[in-house]
Amino acid sequence: MRKPLIIVTGVDPTAIESVMTSLVWDLPRVVSIRHTIDPVGQTLTRVVSSIDGSLDTTRVDLEHACVACAIREDILPTILRYAKDPAWDSIIACLPVSAEADHVSSVIARDAVIARHVRLASVIAALPSTDVAQYLLSHQSLDEYGLHTGPDDSRSIGEASCGQVEYADAIISSDRMNDGDRAFVQALARPDSSIVMGVENVNAGQLLSGRHMSSHAYAWRSPRSDFDLPDLTVRGAWRIDLKSPRPFHPERLLDHIALMDGPFRSRGCFWVPTRPEAANSWDGVAGQLSFGPHSWWHPHTPLTRLILTGVGNPPVHVGKVFCDLLLSVPEMNLDSTSWMQAEDGLEPWLGEIHRAA
Repeated sequence: MRKPLIIVTGVDPTAIESVMTSLVWDLPRVVSIRHTIDPVGQTLTRVVSSIDGSLDTTRVDLEHACVACAIREDILPTILRYAKDPAWDSIIACLPVSAEADHVSSVIARDAVIARHVRLASVIAALPSTDVAQYLLSHQSLDEYGLHTGPDDSRSIGEASCGQVEYADAIISSDRMNDGDRAFVQALARPDSSIVMGVENVNAGQLLSGRHMSSHAYAWRSPRSDFDLPDLTVRGAWRIDLKSPRPFHPERLLDHIALMDGPFRSRGCFWVPTRPEAANSWDGVAGQLSFGPHSWWHPHTPLTRLILTGVGNPPVHVGKVFCDLLLSVPEMNLDSTSWMQAEDGLEPWLGEIHRAA
């Protein structure tokens, strides 16, 4: 019999602990597994407990302090070990602070051995109770607060938090959110995700009986998503969907990219004529923007699309800036050899052209 698994993600350690404690109290015969990463000491700490107290505390030296190593070396093996233990009916796994659940969920979906013993029921994003929109739009670096997952983790608090909310089946705040915060969370989250305000309102049984679909979750937050966005049903948040079959002009992108950034969440994909086969990701939050190579377009048609989400008044200039960054009709009509350049200025982010194309 497969054991149901609930994965808890978050950037705020207190919010993670609050959700985990609530679930442990509500579910019978449940074991909780909490992992933390020390990116400086290159160690992973595993704490296993139940409602009766601590069962195991172990420190694991990592070859490289990163989430991928932690998942491979201890997180998944520990989940599998307790899934095989008849003493437990269900499992709660709290991932390291700021880690995303997509890699764990995709491995569980693909690995026949793990899938034989584990059913991923729900992925949770735990949020603090106050100033949630401000938290999700924070430009402060994770490493400023010791919340990064490894020495190469340069994400902001907002980038990590938004990614978790966009992927989760359930978003749980420690207490009630104000209307504006709730509206922003709803605008970011998948349309079929649930939003729970206050850990005392969590329906643990419902979370346990669910079934997380990694492909469904990834489709919502994939940079290359091409579906139509549903209308927002709450006031207080806005969403702007910018898309075109045309690519960005590489020089204009470099010169004016800052104009597409601001106090909002932006994500999506783009392509440039100097690298026509490459799909590139766009990931931005409140002044911090990153982009890089994602995949290849073939056999799909290239697309440039940015989804902007925020609160308050939407920016009025982004639509024009987006259009200005795109190749004009005369530029689109140029022979493709006109764009066969040795370099285009995007090498620091996209790599050398001969490697990316």
